[in-house]
Amino acid sequence: MKKSPVINSDISRVIAQMGHFDKLSIGDAGMPVPATTEKIDLAVTKGVPSFMAVLNNVLEELAVQRIFLAEEIKTENPQILKEIQQRLGDTPITFIPHSEMKQELNNCHAFIRTGEMTPYANILLESGVVF
Repeated sequence: MKKSPVINSDISRVIAQMGHFDKLSIGDAGMPVPATTEKIDLAVTKGVPSFMAVLNNVLEELAVQRIFLAEEIKTENPQILKEIQQRLGDTPITFIPHSEMKQELNNCHAFIRTGEMTPYANILLESGVVF
């Protein structure tokens, strides 16, 4: 059995296959996912699992050099924005329109759907390197 914190086999596989500059997305239950992007659906019920619980789990294994957030999160979900900023510290953030974020899902290795039910709780994680 795996010893690391990411025990979901699909999430672990996607992270293991990622290279420098590749992207992985985590988001709320309502985010539309393109048919060509793998969707790892973790949603069980409203709020379970939460966006932050899944993000924290993924960050245990994925080296992240930049994150992308919807511009709208600043006014529509400042609490989640604050939690992301606290968790990711000095990681550079690029804010983009939500419409652009939805289009960027076409360039992600996968989208992890959570049970989050708050607006704009979506993130694109750009993979860094560990050397």
